[in-house]
Formats: sequence, C-alpha cells, structure tokens
Amino acid sequence: MTQPSDQPTPEGAFDRALAEAVVEIEDHAAEAGWDGQARLFALVDTQALAAAEPALAEALGLDAAAEGLTPVEQDLEPGQQLEQVLEQIGWPEEVAGCAVVVERLVLPPAVEGEVPEGLEEARAFAADHPDRQEVRIVAGVNRAGASWCTLRLREHDRTEDVIGGVDLVPALLALLHGTLEDEA
Repeated sequence: MTQPSDQPTPEGAFDRALAEAVVEIEDHAAEAGWDGQARLFALVDTQALAAAEPALAEALGLDAAAEGLTPVEQDLEPGQQLEQVLEQIGWPEEVAGCAVVVERLVLPPAVEGEVPEGLEEARAFAADHPDRQEVRIVAGVNRAGASWCTLRLREHDRTEDVIGGVDLVPALLALLHGTLEDEA
C-alpha cells in the first residue's frame, strides 16, 4: 500500500493518526472479503477511550498510553443507503472523526456520456459494462478538516496495490465532513 507521508498537502495538514486508522479499517475490511455492505466507524481518541471506558479498552487490548484513533464500528441496518445515513447523522464531541467502507462499481471516463440518467438504470448499465471495475473505498475525516482515503480494486486485490491519498473521493469526504459540523 502507498504509505502516508507526513508532508503537508495543498488540501490541508496531514494527520498520521487518521491515516493509520483508515489503513487499519481497510485491513479489517480486506479480511472480511468482498461483497459486503457499507460500514460506518466513529473514530475516537485512544487515550480518551481508555480513560473513559477502561474495561472496554482492556477487552479491545488497547494501550491506555497509546496515541492515535480507535475505530468503533456503528450498526447500520441492512439495505440502508449510506449517503442518506450520512446526511442525517451528527457525532457527539467525543468523536474525533469518522470513516466509512463502501464498495462501488467504477467505469472508465470514456463512457461517462453513455451512463443513463436514472439511478437504477445507471446501476444496471455499470453492472453490465465490460470495462467496469469493482473498488473498495475507505474514507475517513477528522474534526480538524484532515482526510485520508484508500482504494482497493478487486482485480488487484493485494495489500501492496492499495492506493492512499487525501482527496481520492471528494463527494464522499464532503458528506463525512458534514457529519462532524456543529449544528448552529
């Protein structure tokens, strides 16, 4: 996998703890295999979690002195549309960030003008297209505005082929950032 760099990016300061949490979630998703439903994670400060919930921290094998973020998976109802969930969710201040895992079909840019307008028609078109690629996306954000994403193609399903970056799926990242905004 492309390892995160500590160098600042034009999009904002790099956050190593966030990138490490996203990579951890990607590894976890890879162990579960393909064809899974969307997954949602709260990202909490590991030290704060260990202090607030020592029994849970012990059960999870967390080091109370460890810095970083701990992913805590949230329950999603089967069949729930992730985008709708993200538009409705707000996290309490104890949640430092959030991340999602989604699988999608992607098409080459050359066929963009051929995709039908309707959602169901577009899905059917993508599913039947010979040049489609299946991709697993893990995207995470934090309250400071940082983001990190990983992409794994089913056709190249090896850890060393996973790519990472701060702005690989802008629309999904915008939805995630929206879940962390304070209600005015």
